[in-house]
Amino acid sequence: MGARSITREARYTPPMPIEKKRLDVRRFDAAKMQKLNLFETGRFFLDVYCLEPGQAQKPHVHADSDKLYAVLEGAAEVTVGAERATLGPGEVVLAPAGVEHALENHGPGRAAVLTFAAPHTHPK
Repeated sequence: MGARSITREARYTPPMPIEKKRLDVRRFDAAKMQKLNLFETGRFFLDVYCLEPGQAQKPHVHADSDKLYAVLEGAAEVTVGAERATLGPGEVVLAPAGVEHALENHGPGRAAVLTFAAPHTHPK
């Protein structure tokens, strides 16, 4: 039995063209934290959260979704359950499904946080 070759018909074809996005997008608003969506499907979302000093995402729970917070710029305090940690650029934490979590920028500078959740917290 000889080696099988992959024919053109058997190769993977993406369901849509590759869409590139930049991680350095930012929009800050003194009135409230901004959420900039990069990608979203019925299965996940990937956003950049932009927080001015003093802004926060209130404690909340996603019963069936895991969430990752990865700091891109500045510093942010993340609460997961009873634990708190201050994250700087390049650091990431997991908020598992069913565990209360929150995000806050204590300042003095702005913070940008890459946020990923799966499955999507509010599928459309």
